Amino acid sequence: MSVQKPASWSYTEEFLTEPPAVEAARRRGEELGCTPLGVGVGAALRLLAGALRARTVCEIGTGAGVSGLWLLDGMAPEGVLTTIDIEPAHQRAARTAFREAGMAPQRTRVIMGNALSVLPRLADRAYDMVFVDGRKEEYPAYVEQASRLLRSGGVLALDNMLWHDKVADPVARDATTTTLRDLGKALRDHDAFQATLLPVGDGLLAAVKR
Repeated sequence: MSVQKPASWSYTEEFLTEPPAVEAARRRGEELGCTPLGVGVGAALRLLAGALRARTVCEIGTGAGVSGLWLLDGMAPEGVLTTIDIEPAHQRAARTAFREAGMAPQRTRVIMGNALSVLPRLADRAYDMVFVDGRKEEYPAYVEQASRLLRSGGVLALDNMLWHDKVADPVARDATTTTLRDLGKALRDHDAFQATLLPVGDGLLAAVKR
């Protein structure tokens, strides 16, 4: 590996400035014990949503609203973000973040509950994009639901797919690392998706549904 590679990764993470509303949401999330995604992943999500001109996005794992703000910024002006989280405190923080950012109330649908209980109630092929940042052990089940929710040409995005640099380490074989490593390979080889793994943040896997 080039000695410049870590410096280049650091440069890309700092290439864009975190918007004030996102910074406030991130700090609020840190106080709650969340691990908000960084600027690199947020900007990638905004880019994907913008390229799609997404009108319907489903997010699994609301957190304090950091990822939601990035997604909403990229979506079409009339786009609606459906975001699911099991923690009431997270959802209160996210609602505050959306309100402080000036988002119209009708642009967000914040649902409290276990994602695997909520997702089956959402409509087939009704979403332009699904973003996954929930419980890592449930990622395979989330992807199964996302495959149903996404329209053809829609984008699936999964955060933490490098899992603290452990996925690339063949010696790392704990349950979470193995689950994410196997899932990444399965999506890479899946006939229904065209996938790539982006080395931003903790790894963002993005896949287009054929």
